[in-house]
Amino acid sequence: MDFFDLLTMIGGLALFLYGMHMLSEGLEKLSGGKLERILESMTDSRWKAVLLGAGVTAVIQSSSATTVMVVGFVNSGIMKLSQAIGVIMGANVGTTITSWLLSLTGLEGDSFLLEMIKPTSFSPVLAIIGVVFIIFSKNPKKRDIGGILVGFAILMTGMSTMSDAMKPLSEIPSFTRLFTMFENPFLGLIMGAVLTAVIQSSSASVGILQALCATGTVTYGAAVPIILGQNIGTCVTAMMSGVGAGKNAKRAAAIHLMFNVIGVAAFMLAFYTLNFALQFDFLTESANSAGIALVHTGFNILATIVLLPFAKQLEQLSFVLIKPDSEENARKEEDEIFARMDERLLATPSFALEQMNSCVFKMADLVVENVNEAMNVIFNYDKQTVKQIEQRERLIDRYDDAVSGYLVKISARNLTEGDTMKLNMLLHGIGDLERIADHAMNIGELARSMNKKEQHFSNKATEELKIFSRAVVDIVSESVRTFKEEDLKKARQIEPFEEAIDRIQKEMKKRHTKRLRKGKCTAEMGFVLSDITNNYERIADHCSNLAISVMQLYENDTFAHEYVDSLMKDEGSEFDLLYQKYLSEYAI
Repeated sequence: MDFFDLLTMIGGLALFLYGMHMLSEGLEKLSGGKLERILESMTDSRWKAVLLGAGVTAVIQSSSATTVMVVGFVNSGIMKLSQAIGVIMGANVGTTITSWLLSLTGLEGDSFLLEMIKPTSFSPVLAIIGVVFIIFSKNPKKRDIGGILVGFAILMTGMSTMSDAMKPLSEIPSFTRLFTMFENPFLGLIMGAVLTAVIQSSSASVGILQALCATGTVTYGAAVPIILGQNIGTCVTAMMSGVGAGKNAKRAAAIHLMFNVIGVAAFMLAFYTLNFALQFDFLTESANSAGIALVHTGFNILATIVLLPFAKQLEQLSFVLIKPDSEENARKEEDEIFARMDERLLATPSFALEQMNSCVFKMADLVVENVNEAMNVIFNYDKQTVKQIEQRERLIDRYDDAVSGYLVKISARNLTEGDTMKLNMLLHGIGDLERIADHAMNIGELARSMNKKEQHFSNKATEELKIFSRAVVDIVSESVRTFKEEDLKKARQIEPFEEAIDRIQKEMKKRHTKRLRKGKCTAEMGFVLSDITNNYERIADHCSNLAISVMQLYENDTFAHEYVDSLMKDEGSEFDLLYQKYLSEYAI
């Protein structure tokens, strides 16, 4: 083997690893977070969890990604530890599909069918189709499919290149002696674990082993312990993801390690005991790609069948290794919500975005509650209610800071066009929600000041302000509902509602001026009324912005000022009819 053969082998390995990364990333983007949501909601039985873990891993082609995802779910409280065990076991089974795909490189035969299913035959076809989709298609999903096809073609090309470049290694005596050494089960185990830990992918390390089979020097006696070691080495990624996480997340990572270590130990004990008694002849035979895939799949299925009934015991053992503390069971609901902003979930940005959607909706509910309470304390002052408004306001500010920061992190990831638009909607939305909450807080403070100074509005001003308050409560409720449901039709109804509120505010100012002239109201109360109604009007402005952020999901070029300027407000128009309806409904 000369320098150029070595260079070709390294180049093939680079193509292989990049193709696997591109394939996995494309599959994850195409799923758009759907697979993660399935994992989140459908893990109520152990066997179902195993099947889901296997299915998701087979689709995204990475057991490490699935396991890290599960550690993140457990850390954020989305998934219980007991649910995670089956998914982790299933992920080990699902990852074996890659080895079967790679075994296609070892097919031999002259028939047309066999020739067509060889990677050297169909990979170029997939690459051509993929490149056409990427370059010429404007549909984001088709471009993702193109990335998947090109990634698979690169993966297979890299595998074939590695296999061809490694064939001359069979002529090197030292290389042959190296694999004779790995027939020692413990050395082979260490070799497989270290290789997989370094490249952090059991699928990739199994693929490298399959490529080495092309040399004819890898026997099943050397391959079996290496494959077992690869299952232990793949735990490194999950263990690393558990660093800095909560105790339950660390337990999920520990269960992944225990499952593989116990499974490998039991398999080695049983296998080599039987070999000592029966002397398996196949261990001296040269391994091939299909045989490697069979051993890899057989071990993981057998380990899952044997250890799944002991899932409860594995969970208990994880509590022995990572002991609970007094604070662990005292986490509040808001802490569980903030825990959803887990760094591990950024590996699957579509799903991370879904979690932020839930957080923003929770924030929106708090904002609606504060607006309702602020309106009430103007007319029925209660010290405790104002304190609750202040507490919610602090929590809303926490949401604003935390969610905004996390959304910025998501924006740095590789997002689909639809996810990018959704992220923009959430970013704009939380800003408007936070400002609405600020104005609700202002109203609560004005109510406190009025109570302290024993100030009261006239009966007529109180009656008008109650109607105005009802209008503001309603526009906040409608705009938040529209934001949550992403309802384009309802979104178009918010702007005429907002302009009706502007008209109500102007009318109230006129009526207050008349009362002031007649001596029925004081100038001081006029300033208080003006402050309250100004806050009302600004709340309505931000409600209009919320509706426009929803419209931007459907109309990418919609901007607030342009939208308002473009509205047809002529008499009898749809806008005018809605505007008149709101004026009539909230007539003061």
